[in-house]
Amino acid sequence: MKTGAAAIAFALAGAVASLLLLETTAPTLAFWALVVAVTIASWIGLERLAHIDKPRWIGAILVPGLFGLLLLYLWQVLTVGLEVPPILLPSPARIGHQLVTNLDLEWQDFRQTFLKSVLAGFVMGSGLGFIVAVLVDRSPFLQRGLLPLGALVSAIPVVGIAPIMVMWFGFDWESKAAVIVVMTFFPMLVNTLAGLASAGGIERDLMHSYAADYGQTLAKLRLPSALPFVFNALKINSTLALIGGIVAEFFGTPVVGMGFRISVEIGRMNVDMVWATIAVAALAGSVFYGTLALIERGFTFWHPSYRQERS
Repeated sequence: MKTGAAAIAFALAGAVASLLLLETTAPTLAFWALVVAVTIASWIGLERLAHIDKPRWIGAILVPGLFGLLLLYLWQVLTVGLEVPPILLPSPARIGHQLVTNLDLEWQDFRQTFLKSVLAGFVMGSGLGFIVAVLVDRSPFLQRGLLPLGALVSAIPVVGIAPIMVMWFGFDWESKAAVIVVMTFFPMLVNTLAGLASAGGIERDLMHSYAADYGQTLAKLRLPSALPFVFNALKINSTLALIGGIVAEFFGTPVVGMGFRISVEIGRMNVDMVWATIAVAALAGSVFYGTLALIERGFTFWHPSYRQERS
């Protein structure tokens, strides 16, 4: 613990010093040696901290956060120190400046894309996939007839279906939500069916010996057994929904939205703003995924993987 903390402290001090040197003087051999030393010290410190089991927040929050800072540091140093043209790859400082100066615009884009299109499409697509999975599990006819059709629909590329949805539902968020419903329906359907089938034969026989009907077996045995599969589908859909919402906005949207912003600003060669929008989308997707993971822990605490972590 002490060695890891000392290495991280040295790395932080060296990173601050190298960034200050980068702003005042041209990069020299000593500067690049300092960058290498910061990278090695960070690696050693993170390796030591990653082996600490308690408190758990060190491995769950501190190590990933410090590693992210290391990546941002190297990105800043390499883009500025090697004089990479901003049109190819802007530095994190330039991207952060765009974020700070365009907070109102980024908030409008985030509200249009994420709060309206992504969340609505995610809830409808995942909910519909779950309901249909329960119906398919009950009906062999649906299982043989609907699953191949669902696989066919899921294979349609978003760039092919997005223009059609815009024609059907208009240019506002409804058409983007429709695209997301198509993208998120099949993963939830397949994972829920696999989860419903995961209940063991012994447990089913026990429920049958208690004279439990289909509904009781479903509610008390099969749905709880399917929860890890359902949450796995939800986490997959969280990323699919964000990707689908942004890509769908390339084919028609009001003058707001993350996809619209990326399309317009790349046409203006304003790459800093494009990367700022990408950063907002990445942050929103990460928070969305992390929230689902936390909810999953609360509902599936009984799962062997979590019991193994606690032990």
